[in-house]
Parts: sequence; structure tokens; C-alpha cells
Amino acid sequence: MTVETQPDVSVIIGAYEAMPYLVECLASVEAQTIDPARMEVIAVDDGSTDGTGEYLEEFAARAPMPVTVIRQDNSGGPSGPRNVGLDKAAGRYVFFLDADDRLGSEALERMVAMADRNGTDVVLGRVEGINRIAPKSMWGRSLDRTDVHSSNIKFTLSAQKLFRRALLDRHGMRFDESLWTGEDALFTMEAYLRADGVSVLADYTCYYLVGREDGKHVTKSGGYTLRFDSARALMRLIADMVPAGARRDSLMVRPFLITLLPQFGPKFLKDGEDVRRHKLELAKPLMDAYWTPEVARRLKVHERLRLHLVHQQRPDLLLDVVEFVKAKKQAAAVLERRGTRVYLVYPHFRSAAGIPDHVYLAEPREARAFDGYREAAANSFLRRALRKVRRMLPSAGVGTAAA
Repeated sequence: MTVETQPDVSVIIGAYEAMPYLVECLASVEAQTIDPARMEVIAVDDGSTDGTGEYLEEFAARAPMPVTVIRQDNSGGPSGPRNVGLDKAAGRYVFFLDADDRLGSEALERMVAMADRNGTDVVLGRVEGINRIAPKSMWGRSLDRTDVHSSNIKFTLSAQKLFRRALLDRHGMRFDESLWTGEDALFTMEAYLRADGVSVLADYTCYYLVGREDGKHVTKSGGYTLRFDSARALMRLIADMVPAGARRDSLMVRPFLITLLPQFGPKFLKDGEDVRRHKLELAKPLMDAYWTPEVARRLKVHERLRLHLVHQQRPDLLLDVVEFVKAKKQAAAVLERRGTRVYLVYPHFRSAAGIPDHVYLAEPREARAFDGYREAAANSFLRRALRKVRRMLPSAGVGTAAA
């Protein structure tokens, strides 16, 4: 009599019209260095008509690890198949693999080992893009244990991570099937916020994000209203889970910068009047609820300026700024207060439009690019404060005590 052991990891693959990319995807699963007995594959064919389902069944018949194939009518998005797979998963961890993409051969072995070694609930494995741009800012070095507040992981919210299944089950976490885009961002941000630690594996490429030559990758699809739905859901989640303050504002940068701002980029110039008006209407409640001085401060000047004008509902001024940004012009710098303040001269700076100067004020990380900038404001303030304290102290013994 054999005793079935729990697999370490369940690989969940949602697949729709995935040929021929699925061939290399499954080859990368078969090539994993982790013992096949330690993993299982749950593949959901979401109503494909191109042979995807048949190829999955062929793979299941010859694969060295247990493979479950589920075939269903098309659900219209990635959330449904992922949830179906998650409901069937038996592994201690789950990994969501898109059928277009592929794994590095040591990916699962390394990520499971990292989670076990550090007791963390989520592991991010390094991602590289093939015909696609992959996120980069979080791969500077491996981190045994971090969190969403102490690192750049908020800028990678795709679902292709290793998640401890007990975490997902404990909180009843599933993908939101009402969202047609951004469902993975919502799921992953919630996991980050609920996790007992997150690990970053930066010294080995675990995941290859493949750009389809037919342009059918899901992240490219969907109208602009879906992007606002995605931003709204993510902002609400952050507001519900993180008290108001600097930590919440830091996380809000992500939906403002990645989801909302592109709607007011070059494509805004091509939009008709009705679409522009509608975009501003959709943005208004989000700006009113979540746009704060601290969020604004964390952005570059041109990003902050555009969102300020969205908040003020000024499409006339916004169009001028978007034209300037689209032209990739370098804004001139005005240095004041002995070089400790740098204002970038984007359209309507100190004009009759009445936009406050602080909107154009570059933060140190942006100001450092300009000759003559002196990052001395904070230090000089401290020096003045110390001098004042010293003047107020009794003169006897002050000098000798410091020695």
C-alpha cells in the first residue's frame, strides 16, 4: 500500500489559444530540476479551438509528474481558470504559469527552497522579458526576507510568483473574476500585505515573460474603462488594508503611476473630446479620495503635473503638458535659493494658469541631474538648529564636555 505525499508545489496553467507557445511552456515544466514527485501540474483549457486542450492531454499522458487537465467553456479572462486550478491544488505552494511563458529549469527548486529556508509566504523569482519589457527595479539583489513597504516589489504585481497555499486558503484569496484586467495586481498586492515575509530571488532567472508575435497577450487587451476599474480596485484594497499615512501613500504610487497616468499620456492626444471628458470623470473620484501631497511628492515633475491637472479637471492645460512630454523635450531648470531648489519649466510654469510652484519642484533624485543643484537644504536646517541650541546652553563646560 502506497502513501500519497503532498506535493511541494502545484503549477497552475490557464491556457487559451496558447499554441504554439504552449509547447515551450510545457517543455520548461518538464525540464524542472525539482523531483517530479514533488510537484503537480493543473492545466485549465479555457475553451481553446487551436489544439491547446489536445496538446495538454498529450502532455499529461507522458509527463513524469502528475498532470490534471480541465477543459471548460471560455470564461473571457485569466481569473476563472486560475481559480479553478487553485481549487484543485494540493501543493504546499502554488505557482501561476502563463501558457505563453516559460520557467528557468531550476526555478521551482530554488523558489521552494527559499520559501522553506526563510519561512516566507511569497517568493519572487527574477523575471526576464523575451520580446517584452519585464520589471527591473526589484532585482538588484536577493532578499531572504522583506515586505512590500521596504522594497520595490510593489512594481511587480503579476501573478507569476510562488505563493504559500495556506496563506491563500486562510484568507479565502481568489482572483476577482469581475475584473478584466489588473486582476493579478489585486491578488498579488493582497498577498504581499497579508504575507509573513516575502523573499526575492534575484541571482537566477526563474521566469521568461514571452511577448507573442500575434500581439494577443492579455495585458495588451481591453478598453480604457477597464484600466480605471483596475486602478479603482487596487486603490480600494490598499486603502482598506493600510491606514492613512506615508505607508499607504507609498503604495498608492503604484496604481497612480502604472495604471492611471498612462491614460493621460500620448494616447490622450488621440482621444476624442467625449473620451477625454469621460476619462477625467472616471479619474475624479480616485483623485479626490487618494491623491495626497505625499503621493505627489514621490513622482517626477511631469508625472505629478499631469495628475495635478487631472485632479483639477483642466484638460486644456493637460494637453499642452502631454504634447511637451510626448516630444521628449528636456524641461529647462530654474535654480533658486542658492541652488537648493530646482524648478522644472514644463508648460504653464508661473503663468496665468495659476499652478502652484511646488508642482514643478524637483525632488532630490530628479534634481541631481542638473548642474548647480546643492542638496544642502536639510543639512543647513539642522546646522542652524544646532547652532541655536548651542547659543541657548550655558557657556561653561560646553566645549570640554564634547571632547
